[in-house]
Amino acid sequence: MTSTVPTALPHGDGRQPPITMFGPDFPYAYDDFLAHPAGLGQIPATEHGSEVAVIGGGLSGIITAYELMKMGLKPVVYEADRIGGRLRTVGFEGCDPELTAEMGAMRFPPSSTALQHYIDLVGLDTRPFPNPLAESTPSTVVDLKGESHYARTLDDLPEVYRQVAEAWAACLEEGAAFSEMNRALRERDVPRIREIWARLVEKLDDQTFYGFLCASEAFRSFRHREIFGQVGFGTGGWDTDFPNSILEILRVVYTEADDHHRGIVGGSQQLPLRLWAREPGKIVHWAPGTSLSSLHGGDPRPAVTRLRRTAGNRITVTDAAGDIRTYRAAVFTAQSWLLLSKIDCDDALFPIDHWTAMERTHYMESSKLFVPVDRPFWLDGAVDAQGRPTGRDTMSMTLTDRMTRGTYLLDDGPDRPAVICLSYTWCDDSLKWLPLSAGERMEVMLKSLGEIYPGVDIKKHIIGNPVTVSWENEPYFMGAFKANLPGHYRYQRRLFTHFMQDRLPADKRGIFLAGDDVSWTAGWAEGAVQTALNAVWGVMHQFGGATDPTNPGPGDRYEEIAPVELPED
Repeated sequence: MTSTVPTALPHGDGRQPPITMFGPDFPYAYDDFLAHPAGLGQIPATEHGSEVAVIGGGLSGIITAYELMKMGLKPVVYEADRIGGRLRTVGFEGCDPELTAEMGAMRFPPSSTALQHYIDLVGLDTRPFPNPLAESTPSTVVDLKGESHYARTLDDLPEVYRQVAEAWAACLEEGAAFSEMNRALRERDVPRIREIWARLVEKLDDQTFYGFLCASEAFRSFRHREIFGQVGFGTGGWDTDFPNSILEILRVVYTEADDHHRGIVGGSQQLPLRLWAREPGKIVHWAPGTSLSSLHGGDPRPAVTRLRRTAGNRITVTDAAGDIRTYRAAVFTAQSWLLLSKIDCDDALFPIDHWTAMERTHYMESSKLFVPVDRPFWLDGAVDAQGRPTGRDTMSMTLTDRMTRGTYLLDDGPDRPAVICLSYTWCDDSLKWLPLSAGERMEVMLKSLGEIYPGVDIKKHIIGNPVTVSWENEPYFMGAFKANLPGHYRYQRRLFTHFMQDRLPADKRGIFLAGDDVSWTAGWAEGAVQTALNAVWGVMHQFGGATDPTNPGPGDRYEEIAPVELPED
């Protein structure tokens, strides 16, 4: 729940920079790198126009291609489905085209400062996202074990919820030096960040989220752990994360990634689409007015079906159209499991330890279902059996232990059509929906919500067919996002640091990994941006380029801020 985690300093206090998701594993200031007037670097003029394969047209791939194009290289983007990846915004058949649903990423924290650079660059607006108990959320209903509680703030909930909030704060403070790390990140105190994190990585890499809770005296009560799992903090219940590494959770809470979320007005997919079409004002080699779209004749290349190392240590790419092209460098930004399944790969592409790390990647399942409604009827106000106003909203943002788990109410004003995310679930809760069609899912969800809101006829307000997604069933994703299990830190380190290729054998260089699942902060678009910038640096370095001395890139700073290295024996 919002406000359950202590914050070392308030947001926007004017004395220090805002917290950013630039740590704790690799405390590099990507936002400063992007904002510097010197740019991200340059390559020798003799290399201008050289082609680089960029596999995957999600946010990471589009940013990689956009920045390489600005340097004077020619990115060749391959995309199997649609530009955007898990930034997927869809409409409702027969409804106003401005009425949309976010099937993937839908809420972004202010700590995503590198992401915000691109949001601002393409002129998109954001607005507060209605998370449970957020300031912008009119009301929240917490429904557990058949008992519902209506709340506008945490103080409106029964005392046990405050006890759970306090237990979580105490657990973080005692077991993970929360305030100390949060302050170090906010102050960008790199030596302190590294000192704290090195100690915690060694101590906690083999610990689950649930084990971390159980080890705390503050959470000795099973009832408190159960409520925390179902209601959680920030975005809601976190019990689906209980088997995952506690290090994954600490990265979220330290950087306030689960707080103060904002949505992108008009849909998140606009970001990669606008970057695809954008004509940079400052560009090398290419004529003014050049864009990624114009370099590709409007559309990216189709899906990659085969990857090989060929003579001269080149990367040869075969696509679904049968076209075969060979490149001196390639960047793979799609989910890494595709290299194990959908794409016929040469084992020589990566060192064996990196293949092992990709095979061990653990993905979270996730499902959503949205329906369009005639208006935000939930703001009409509830009435009792005698028709008297109760002072409550007709419906609220809802957290429950029923099948729906999380229900979100999204509107653009009282007189406009609106959208309800009837259910947003993860892991086992998501798998329960997998065999059901969109219509079947909707009926089950409406039944559950009818038990929470008796007398509220949601169905009569629905004006179009539902849209749904189960990311584990999407052939080019096979999961929503990476979430490391205990003991996976070493694997993640191999994948994240792969852009530093000078230490690799010569016959293992030239293909770079990027994307959400390569990052330390999977599940957040910021991680896709950061790994894209790492890959841009890696490609630039391979082509003999360099950053400006006044704006060192992530590779230039690597040795002083490299992620903690745990022993292999």
